[in-house]
Amino acid sequence: MLDWTDLRADCGRCSGLCCVALPFAASADFAIDKPAGRPCPHLNGFACEIHAELPERGFGGCTVFDCLGAGQQVTQHTYGGSTWRDRPDQAGQIFAVFTIMRQLQELRWHLRQADRSDQPAALRERIRALADQTKELTEQRPEDLLHTDVNGHRAAVDEVLSRVSGRVRSAASRFAIGATGRPRVTRRADLAGARLAGIDLRGCDLRGALLLGADLRDSDLGGADLIGADLRGADLRGADLSGALYLTEPQVAGARGDSTTRLPAEIRRPDRWPR
Repeated sequence: MLDWTDLRADCGRCSGLCCVALPFAASADFAIDKPAGRPCPHLNGFACEIHAELPERGFGGCTVFDCLGAGQQVTQHTYGGSTWRDRPDQAGQIFAVFTIMRQLQELRWHLRQADRSDQPAALRERIRALADQTKELTEQRPEDLLHTDVNGHRAAVDEVLSRVSGRVRSAASRFAIGATGRPRVTRRADLAGARLAGIDLRGCDLRGALLLGADLRDSDLGGADLIGADLRGADLRGADLSGALYLTEPQVAGARGDSTTRLPAEIRRPDRWPR
């Protein structure tokens, strides 16, 4: 089994970057407004003093954020253990580097998911080359990271992710031919609150789809492409996502599930889900 440790957040080796660098907008997910670059008032040192009760205190949005290891990479590698508190004159640069690093880590996550044994050797070789290149980008000096063409690199990565998606979805869709209840348009579709319980969604292109609060109980999403899909509040009880493409832990953390929800091997089951 692949080791995903380098793509998992290790808050003990970070410096609370997500609690400082990122902005909050007062909403159902965040109790306050906080501009980018200002420490959250609940940040004590580099730890959250209300971590155990974030939803109850109005900070449910924090529970579904994951830097995918960007925080410790920036703190421990890019800046050699120095923090924004140690170097206040460079705090702005550190925060900018963190946002770039988060994007690169997400690309690494998806590339690792795309490296599948059912794909042609030439395509897997291209995937691995891009994965190595992306890792090299994360190891650059701060000045070089700030000048990285993330959008251009993402376009190159997305080209191979799309090729894998097309092949996997085509194979999965063959088993879903004739399935009733499937939405006609799925990519970037507004399916908020949609009643899709028990629907065969194998092979659907759900990239960027709004599935906020959707009922996906007992649905089969094998081979479905879920890049950028908004699953906040979606009911995944009994759903089978074990063969879904490009799913991340932050997406799952924002959804509702339980012990009957099937997830890909690399996705950890949220602690708050009933077992």
